Amino acid sequence: MTKTINILFLASEAEPFVKVGGLADVAGSLPLALRALPGEARLDVRLALPLHRAIQLDPANLISGVGFSVSRGGIDLPARVLEGELDDMPVYFIAGGPISEAASVYSSDPTFDREKYTFFSLAALEMTRHLGWRPDILHANDWHTALALYALRARRSDPFFAPIRSVLTLHNLPYMGGDGSQQLAAYGLDAVEDEALPQWAHTQPLPLGLWAADALVAVSPTYAQEVLTPEFGCGLQNFLRGRGDSFSGILNGLDTVSWDPAADPALAANFDARSLASRPVNKAALQERLDLQNDPAIPLLAMVGRIDPQKGVDILLDAARQIVDLPWQMVILGKGDVSLEDGARRLEADFPSRVRAVIDYNAPLGRLIYAGADTFLMPSRYEPCGLAQLIAMRYGCVPLVRATGGLKDTVEEGRTGFRFEEATPEALVEALRRALAIYPERAKWRKLQRNGMEQDFSWSRSASQYASLYWSLNGEY
Repeated sequence: MTKTINILFLASEAEPFVKVGGLADVAGSLPLALRALPGEARLDVRLALPLHRAIQLDPANLISGVGFSVSRGGIDLPARVLEGELDDMPVYFIAGGPISEAASVYSSDPTFDREKYTFFSLAALEMTRHLGWRPDILHANDWHTALALYALRARRSDPFFAPIRSVLTLHNLPYMGGDGSQQLAAYGLDAVEDEALPQWAHTQPLPLGLWAADALVAVSPTYAQEVLTPEFGCGLQNFLRGRGDSFSGILNGLDTVSWDPAADPALAANFDARSLASRPVNKAALQERLDLQNDPAIPLLAMVGRIDPQKGVDILLDAARQIVDLPWQMVILGKGDVSLEDGARRLEADFPSRVRAVIDYNAPLGRLIYAGADTFLMPSRYEPCGLAQLIAMRYGCVPLVRATGGLKDTVEEGRTGFRFEEATPEALVEALRRALAIYPERAKWRKLQRNGMEQDFSWSRSASQYASLYWSLNGEY
């Protein structure tokens, strides 16, 4: 008889429905990879999302599901569920209360976001009672859905909820949700009283979820170790160390169908590891688009992503000015911190024949950059997992990264890319000089490209590790 484990995956965003950050890539890919795992055992994974206004759905593809209420301050707030699907996987879109009032996935008002995601977390938990389908595992992600696990633990005496185990994936520890004492009181949740958690954390959504979850997972093995230290632990390092074997790290994967240089329509020429000779067409197209000198012998450096101190953009801007004695071109694509955006513009103004600062969100240009640039730069101060270095390797763009979090787990010095240790311009300059010295040696550079392109960062590997965790929590592994 085939054994099935039911898993309800909770997230604030998921591709292809709505995307703001990297969580959407995880929530849109991992559940499908789990459902696709081979073997006699089956994982019935389903996804629950808030029905944000930004989600545009065809009513013909939706089923009007259950309705129920969530109690807030003695008042019943109606909630309703619309059921859709993603590649045959049921997806539950929850509406009602503050979700229906929200104009965006995340707002500039942290109090409103706490209200919205507290409602969603409790509604998702209550939904399971009305579906006629009870999860064996409730899998939450980051602070937005962490209170579902806290509420689940508070309901352990309820026979319906008692058997459900819980997992919380930690994508970015510094974002904890803020003081939720007002929302906890309004929705009938007591603040935790446990000395294992620092007093300041007793009313914050993420720490409460971390405390309540049966298992904690960081999005890379190195990040799981880093958050046990004062530098990265945000004051929770002692608590996380106390979780022992219930806290692990599983590296995120990459959607290798969406990110495929052999089929990507945004490229000037498609290619794979066996046809790298076609790749330079993309560099020429990129140089032409950016109005840079069209010269394959000049190394083209690139950075794509949020312009933010976490990403080390200031480190890069300082480092670039220290290597002007070498030949290189550079493109920076992204938006974020205004002062760093201005710094990128100043770098372009000072070196107009070398640098292009494209302060914009431009996905097609980003894909051409991955396919056309020679070196991808990620001087991050911290990086729980990182997606861009995985894409860069798949597209033959050799990554140069700081050895932190998932960057350390995925980029191997001298084999698939370059790494440096300290988050300083000087350390980045030393790594850049190493890379630029090797670039003219075409055979060595081509080997770096092929090694990176041949790495397996597909979601199936990550899914297998999550499956083992689910089975162990369910007492079946």
